[in-house]
Amino acid sequence: MAQLQAEVETHKPEAEPFLSIDQALELMPGITRQHLAQLRYVGAGPRYYKPTARTVFYKASDIFEWLESSARTSTAEEAR
Repeated sequence: MAQLQAEVETHKPEAEPFLSIDQALELMPGITRQHLAQLRYVGAGPRYYKPTARTVFYKASDIFEWLESSARTSTAEEAR
């Protein structure tokens, strides 16, 4: 049993750390805490995790993916 557990631990992928709201905001210049809360409410912001009623976490990869989805090359172009 100990050998199996050691093998699992050896092959376990490194988990991406969770970011607090304040840490997430550091990756999104120009977005306020209130705006981020509104984006969560309407379902338009980056993916987030809510393990309890009062706790919200983000992952940097989800934030970067969300930011990339809004990339544009022209002011006339719709967001991707």
